[in-house]
Amino acid sequence: MKIVVAGASGLIGRRLTSALLQKGHTVTGLTTGRVAPNGEREPSFKRVHWDGRTVADWMSHVENADAVINLSGQSLASGRWTEARKKDLIASRLASTEAIVEAIRLTARRPAVFLNASAVGYYGPVATGEVGEEYPPGTDFLASLCSEWEKEAAAAAASGVRIVTLRSGVVLDPEGGALRRLVLPFKLFIGGPLGNGAQWLPWIHREDQVSAIMYAIEKPEISGPINLVAPDLVTMAKFSRTLGRVLHRPSFVTVPAFVLRALLGEMSMVVLTGQPAVPRKLLQAGFRFSHPTLPEALSNLLHPPSSAR
Repeated sequence: MKIVVAGASGLIGRRLTSALLQKGHTVTGLTTGRVAPNGEREPSFKRVHWDGRTVADWMSHVENADAVINLSGQSLASGRWTEARKKDLIASRLASTEAIVEAIRLTARRPAVFLNASAVGYYGPVATGEVGEEYPPGTDFLASLCSEWEKEAAAAAASGVRIVTLRSGVVLDPEGGALRRLVLPFKLFIGGPLGNGAQWLPWIHREDQVSAIMYAIEKPEISGPINLVAPDLVTMAKFSRTLGRVLHRPSFVTVPAFVLRALLGEMSMVVLTGQPAVPRKLLQAGFRFSHPTLPEALSNLLHPPSSAR
């Protein structure tokens, strides 16, 4: 298949692109960075410049694609959520999605499927129960951001394209994201839960994240939102205890909620709240997780077999 990936240079985008190429697909990566002429060593991969806002020459790659994946958007953890920062976070997501939806509308040969990133933050803070894809949206900033983002992506349905919304949990990858930040204090013997530890922490191994996205491309029966989370529900406290055991370190230094709020402001809600999200639609569609339990997933990532290093 010919696949376009917007955000191919990000942590997930790089791994997804690599996996797609290994399966024999042809990939075009849309990037806002500089594109060097003849700079790609892999003949099945091409990097194309776009501004993430407007339809331009890159549209020709969408026209020839079987699938388009949009992982674009500024990092939520790159600064305090001031009002100006919130506007940037929203704009970086909505503008890129709107541009892709418009490109799809203008093409003569449209892709079969459009997969657009989102997050389980769509549901807002949830204390009890299980949160499947049918659960209603929350009302906080992150929930509103995800809701607007998904509505923008849904507009592609008018062009007859199957829409899949990727509601991701915390992607575990020691090379970046939350896991890398959490590992350091444990290695310094000052690790422990954030806040009271009772909040849910929906997580997924990086390999399952990529595999699930590829699975959604290949399965036409999968449409609408899917929770990209492992089936092993854990709280922040359990996550911290498990991480401590895997690293052979104690897990007792709690970071109080008021300290995180003082340091991070409203952005602290990302780590102080959560939701017991479950991958209901993926499991119903027959997807099998390679790393379904937290102890095994953390061991695989932090103490990988020599062949996987």
